[in-house]
Amino acid sequence: MKQENSPGDEVRLAFEGPVATITIDRPAVRNAMDRDAWTVLADHLEAVIRSDARVLVLTGAGGHFCAGADTSARRRTDLHPLDRLGHVTAPLVALQELPLPVVAKVDGPAVGAGLSLALTADLVVATTRSRFGTAFARRGLSLDTGSSWLLPRVVGLQTAKRLAYLAETLDAEEAHRLGLVTWLVPPGEVDAFTDDLALRLAAAPPVAVRLDKELLGRSHERSFPEAVAAENIAQVVNIGTDSPTAREAHARGERPAFTGRWRG
Repeated sequence: MKQENSPGDEVRLAFEGPVATITIDRPAVRNAMDRDAWTVLADHLEAVIRSDARVLVLTGAGGHFCAGADTSARRRTDLHPLDRLGHVTAPLVALQELPLPVVAKVDGPAVGAGLSLALTADLVVATTRSRFGTAFARRGLSLDTGSSWLLPRVVGLQTAKRLAYLAETLDAEEAHRLGLVTWLVPPGEVDAFTDDLALRLAAAPPVAVRLDKELLGRSHERSFPEAVAAENIAQVVNIGTDSPTAREAHARGERPAFTGRWRG
Protein backbone atom coordinates (compact mmCIF):
# COMPACT_ATOMS: atom_id res chain seq x y z
CA MET A 1 0.00 0.00 0.00
CA LYS A 2 1.31 3.42 -0.95
CA GLN A 3 1.94 5.66 2.05
CA GLU A 4 0.92 9.26 1.57
CA ASN A 5 3.18 12.03 2.78
CA SER A 6 1.85 14.24 5.54
CA PRO A 7 1.81 18.03 5.04
CA GLY A 8 4.68 18.23 7.52
CA ASP A 9 6.78 16.03 5.24
CA GLU A 10 6.02 18.24 2.25
CA VAL A 11 6.89 21.57 3.89
CA ARG A 12 9.73 21.00 6.34
CA LEU A 13 11.38 23.23 8.91
CA ALA A 14 14.92 22.59 10.10
CA PHE A 15 17.31 24.52 12.33
CA GLU A 16 21.08 24.50 12.12
CA GLY A 17 22.68 26.92 14.52
CA PRO A 18 21.29 30.41 13.84
CA VAL A 19 19.85 29.42 10.45
CA ALA A 20 16.30 28.18 9.94
CA THR A 21 15.41 26.51 6.63
CA ILE A 22 11.94 25.88 5.22
CA THR A 23 11.93 23.41 2.33
CA ILE A 24 8.96 22.77 0.05
CA ASP A 25 9.04 19.16 -1.15
CA ARG A 26 6.04 18.26 -3.33
CA PRO A 27 7.78 16.87 -6.42
CA ALA A 28 4.65 15.50 -8.12
CA VAL A 29 3.40 19.08 -8.63
CA ARG A 30 6.77 20.89 -8.89
CA ASN A 31 6.35 22.10 -5.32
CA ALA A 32 3.04 23.85 -5.99
CA MET A 33 1.23 24.66 -2.77
CA ASP A 34 -2.15 23.29 -1.68
CA ARG A 35 -4.23 24.36 1.33
CA ASP A 36 -2.43 22.06 3.76
CA ALA A 37 0.97 23.24 2.55
CA TRP A 38 0.04 26.88 3.18
CA THR A 39 -1.17 25.92 6.66
CA VAL A 40 2.11 24.21 7.50
CA LEU A 41 4.09 27.14 6.12
CA ALA A 42 2.20 29.50 8.43
CA ASP A 43 2.87 27.21 11.40
CA HIS A 44 6.57 27.03 10.55
CA LEU A 45 6.85 30.81 10.35
CA GLU A 46 5.39 31.11 13.85
CA ALA A 47 7.96 28.57 15.06
CA VAL A 48 10.77 30.57 13.45
CA ILE A 49 9.62 33.73 15.23
CA ARG A 50 9.62 31.88 18.58
CA SER A 51 13.08 30.44 17.94
CA ASP A 52 16.55 31.95 18.28
CA ALA A 53 17.12 31.84 14.52
CA ARG A 54 18.70 34.94 13.00
CA VAL A 55 18.03 34.17 9.34
CA LEU A 56 15.52 32.11 7.35
CA VAL A 57 16.27 30.32 4.09
CA LEU A 58 13.25 29.41 1.98
CA THR A 59 13.81 26.84 -0.75
CA GLY A 60 12.35 23.97 -2.73
CA ALA A 61 13.53 20.40 -3.19
CA GLY A 62 14.07 18.36 -6.33
CA GLY A 63 15.14 21.07 -8.75
CA HIS A 64 11.99 23.16 -8.27
CA PHE A 65 11.31 26.21 -6.13
CA CYS A 66 7.52 26.55 -6.33
CA ALA A 67 5.20 26.31 -9.35
CA GLY A 68 2.52 28.38 -7.61
CA ALA A 69 -0.85 27.14 -6.40
CA ASP A 70 -1.66 23.45 -6.76
CA THR A 71 -4.62 23.62 -9.12
CA SER A 72 -5.04 19.84 -8.98
CA ALA A 73 -5.96 19.97 -5.28
CA ARG A 74 -9.60 19.73 -4.28
CA ARG A 75 -11.06 23.06 -3.19
CA ARG A 76 -13.17 23.61 -0.11
CA THR A 77 -16.55 24.40 -1.65
CA ASP A 78 -17.97 25.30 1.76
CA LEU A 79 -15.63 28.30 2.05
CA HIS A 80 -16.17 31.72 0.53
CA PRO A 81 -13.52 32.50 -2.13
CA LEU A 82 -12.25 35.38 0.01
CA ASP A 83 -11.63 32.96 2.87
CA ARG A 84 -9.79 30.55 0.57
CA LEU A 85 -7.60 33.34 -0.77
CA GLY A 86 -7.00 34.71 2.71
CA HIS A 87 -5.73 31.31 3.80
CA VAL A 88 -3.09 31.50 1.06
CA THR A 89 -2.08 35.10 1.57
CA ALA A 90 -1.82 35.06 5.38
CA PRO A 91 1.52 33.16 5.41
CA LEU A 92 2.81 35.38 2.60
CA VAL A 93 2.10 38.45 4.72
CA ALA A 94 3.75 36.78 7.71
CA LEU A 95 6.78 35.90 5.59
CA GLN A 96 7.14 39.43 4.25
CA GLU A 97 6.86 40.87 7.76
CA LEU A 98 9.18 38.34 9.41
CA PRO A 99 11.50 40.33 11.70
CA LEU A 100 14.69 38.70 10.45
CA PRO A 101 16.38 38.45 7.05
CA VAL A 102 14.89 35.94 4.61
CA VAL A 103 16.82 34.41 1.71
CA ALA A 104 15.02 32.62 -1.12
CA LYS A 105 17.18 29.90 -2.66
CA VAL A 106 15.60 29.33 -6.06
CA ASP A 107 16.34 26.41 -8.35
CA GLY A 108 13.87 25.72 -11.15
CA PRO A 109 10.50 27.44 -11.59
CA ALA A 110 9.22 30.23 -9.36
CA VAL A 111 5.93 31.21 -10.98
CA GLY A 112 2.60 32.60 -9.83
CA ALA A 113 2.40 32.30 -6.07
CA GLY A 114 5.89 30.80 -6.23
CA LEU A 115 7.21 34.07 -7.60
CA SER A 116 5.50 35.88 -4.74
CA LEU A 117 7.13 33.50 -2.27
CA ALA A 118 10.53 34.32 -3.71
CA LEU A 119 9.93 38.07 -3.74
CA THR A 120 8.73 38.22 -0.15
CA ALA A 121 12.31 37.28 0.73
CA ASP A 122 14.81 40.06 1.32
CA LEU A 123 17.39 38.49 -0.97
CA VAL A 124 17.09 35.98 -3.82
CA VAL A 125 19.82 33.52 -4.80
CA ALA A 126 18.94 31.70 -8.02
CA THR A 127 20.58 29.12 -10.21
CA THR A 128 21.10 29.56 -13.92
CA ARG A 129 18.33 27.04 -14.64
CA SER A 130 15.69 28.98 -12.68
CA ARG A 131 12.63 30.52 -14.34
CA PHE A 132 10.33 33.30 -13.16
CA GLY A 133 6.89 34.54 -14.16
CA THR A 134 3.55 35.79 -12.89
CA ALA A 135 1.41 33.33 -14.95
CA PHE A 136 -1.89 34.83 -13.76
CA ALA A 137 -2.94 36.49 -17.04
CA ARG A 138 -2.61 33.14 -18.83
CA ARG A 139 -5.47 31.91 -16.65
CA GLY A 140 -7.59 35.02 -17.12
CA LEU A 141 -6.62 36.34 -13.68
CA SER A 142 -5.09 39.54 -12.40
CA LEU A 143 -2.12 39.62 -10.05
CA ASP A 144 -2.53 38.08 -6.62
CA THR A 145 -0.55 36.64 -3.67
CA GLY A 146 0.94 40.07 -3.07
CA SER A 147 2.61 40.41 -6.47
CA SER A 148 0.90 43.74 -7.24
CA TRP A 149 2.72 45.17 -4.20
CA LEU A 150 5.99 43.27 -4.58
CA LEU A 151 6.72 43.64 -8.29
CA PRO A 152 6.71 47.46 -8.56
CA ARG A 153 9.00 47.71 -5.55
CA VAL A 154 11.43 45.13 -6.92
CA VAL A 155 11.53 45.88 -10.66
CA GLY A 156 9.72 49.22 -11.09
CA LEU A 157 6.25 50.01 -12.36
CA GLN A 158 6.74 49.58 -16.11
CA THR A 159 8.48 46.22 -15.82
CA ALA A 160 5.83 45.11 -13.33
CA LYS A 161 3.18 45.94 -15.93
CA ARG A 162 5.08 43.97 -18.56
CA LEU A 163 5.26 40.91 -16.31
CA ALA A 164 1.59 41.24 -15.32
CA TYR A 165 0.04 41.91 -18.73
CA LEU A 166 2.10 39.47 -20.80
CA ALA A 167 2.73 36.79 -18.16
CA GLU A 168 6.10 36.07 -19.73
CA THR A 169 8.35 33.40 -18.29
CA LEU A 170 11.81 34.84 -17.78
CA ASP A 171 15.01 32.84 -17.77
CA ALA A 172 17.43 33.31 -14.91
CA GLU A 173 19.71 35.73 -16.76
CA GLU A 174 16.91 38.15 -17.65
CA ALA A 175 15.38 37.87 -14.18
CA HIS A 176 18.77 38.83 -12.77
CA ARG A 177 19.10 41.75 -15.18
CA LEU A 178 15.66 43.06 -14.21
CA GLY A 179 16.39 42.81 -10.49
CA LEU A 180 14.17 39.86 -9.56
CA VAL A 181 17.32 37.97 -8.54
CA THR A 182 20.07 39.29 -6.26
CA TRP A 183 22.72 36.68 -7.12
CA LEU A 184 22.87 34.18 -9.98
CA VAL A 185 25.06 31.10 -9.49
CA PRO A 186 25.56 27.70 -11.16
CA PRO A 187 23.33 24.91 -9.80
CA GLY A 188 26.29 23.09 -8.28
CA GLU A 189 27.31 26.14 -6.25
CA VAL A 190 23.97 27.37 -4.94
CA ASP A 191 24.00 25.40 -1.67
CA ALA A 192 27.48 26.52 -0.63
CA PHE A 193 26.80 30.10 -1.70
CA THR A 194 23.53 30.29 0.24
CA ASP A 195 25.02 28.61 3.31
CA ASP A 196 27.81 31.18 3.40
CA LEU A 197 25.36 34.05 2.84
CA ALA A 198 23.09 32.82 5.64
CA LEU A 199 25.98 32.64 8.10
CA ARG A 200 27.10 36.14 7.14
CA LEU A 201 23.60 37.45 7.73
CA ALA A 202 23.38 35.55 11.03
CA ALA A 203 26.60 37.25 12.18
CA ALA A 204 25.19 40.72 11.52
CA PRO A 205 23.72 42.76 14.40
CA PRO A 206 20.19 41.30 14.64
CA VAL A 207 18.41 44.35 16.01
CA ALA A 208 20.06 46.71 13.50
CA VAL A 209 19.12 44.38 10.63
CA ARG A 210 15.56 44.13 11.90
CA LEU A 211 15.35 47.91 12.06
CA ASP A 212 16.87 48.23 8.58
CA LYS A 213 14.22 45.85 7.25
CA GLU A 214 11.47 47.96 8.80
CA LEU A 215 12.99 51.25 7.61
CA LEU A 216 13.41 50.07 4.03
CA GLY A 217 10.07 48.26 3.95
CA ARG A 218 8.20 51.43 4.90
CA SER A 219 10.34 53.85 2.89
CA HIS A 220 7.65 54.25 0.20
CA GLU A 221 5.13 55.31 2.84
CA ARG A 222 7.21 58.01 4.51
CA SER A 223 8.24 61.51 3.59
CA PHE A 224 11.96 62.29 3.83
CA PRO A 225 11.57 64.01 7.24
CA GLU A 226 9.55 61.04 8.51
CA ALA A 227 12.24 58.64 7.29
CA VAL A 228 14.98 60.63 9.01
CA ALA A 229 12.98 60.70 12.25
CA ALA A 230 12.49 56.92 12.10
CA GLU A 231 16.22 56.45 11.46
CA ASN A 232 17.05 58.58 14.48
CA ILE A 233 14.85 56.43 16.72
CA ALA A 234 16.44 53.28 15.30
CA GLN A 235 19.93 54.59 16.03
CA VAL A 236 19.01 55.33 19.64
CA VAL A 237 17.94 51.68 19.95
CA ASN A 238 21.21 50.53 18.37
CA ILE A 239 23.29 52.73 20.66
CA GLY A 240 21.82 50.80 23.58
CA THR A 241 22.15 47.41 21.92
CA ASP A 242 24.99 46.27 19.64
CA SER A 243 26.77 49.52 18.79
CA PRO A 244 28.85 49.43 22.03
CA THR A 245 29.82 45.83 21.23
CA ALA A 246 31.10 46.95 17.83
CA ARG A 247 33.11 49.84 19.29
CA GLU A 248 34.69 47.64 21.96
CA ALA A 249 35.60 44.90 19.49
CA HIS A 250 37.08 47.35 17.01
CA ALA A 251 39.18 48.90 19.77
CA ARG A 252 40.61 45.44 20.47
CA GLY A 253 41.13 44.70 16.79
CA GLU A 254 38.60 41.86 16.94
CA ARG A 255 35.49 41.00 15.02
CA PRO A 256 32.37 41.88 17.03
CA ALA A 257 30.07 39.11 18.23
CA PHE A 258 26.63 40.70 18.13
CA THR A 259 24.00 39.45 20.57
CA GLY A 260 21.07 41.80 20.05
CA ARG A 261 20.76 42.21 23.82
CA TRP A 262 19.76 45.53 25.33
CA ARG A 263 22.62 47.15 27.20
CA GLY A 264 21.03 50.50 27.98
